[in-house]
Amino acid sequence: MAISIGIAKKDREQIGQQLSKLLADTYSLYLKTHSFHWNITGPQFNSLHAMFETQYNELWLAADEIAERIRTLDVFAPGSYSQFGKLTSIKEEAGVPEWKDMVGQLVEGHEIAAHTARGVIKAADAAGDEGTADIVTGRLKEHEKTAWMLRSLLK
Repeated sequence: MAISIGIAKKDREQIGQQLSKLLADTYSLYLKTHSFHWNITGPQFNSLHAMFETQYNELWLAADEIAERIRTLDVFAPGSYSQFGKLTSIKEEAGVPEWKDMVGQLVEGHEIAAHTARGVIKAADAAGDEGTADIVTGRLKEHEKTAWMLRSLLK
């Protein structure tokens, strides 16, 4: 059955592509945050271990919401490491940096995701896709808030 939600196919495909980048950023940031949760050491261990757990759980739920929105637009969501690697702008961390580097990398990751979210919102607004704009506005606010909270640890 053909989809008829008031958004043209070409617009749904373009928004789906932008959402796929946000999904890749979200999943990459989830992996990095979870890794840092497992591997944190140092004087900030307790607070950062707990903070990272809260953050990676939030990112996990966000990834599902973004992927389901992509499918709602009748576009297939990326779901492999290789696809995410091609779509994300977040740098992978293969090592175990010191806690301040971990926090700095997560600040950068959330700021990158915020930039990606702004691009999705522009595409959604241009196509009259209020549903996507609503979801992604919430994601934007969460990335900005998390970047602020993490950045505050470095002052």
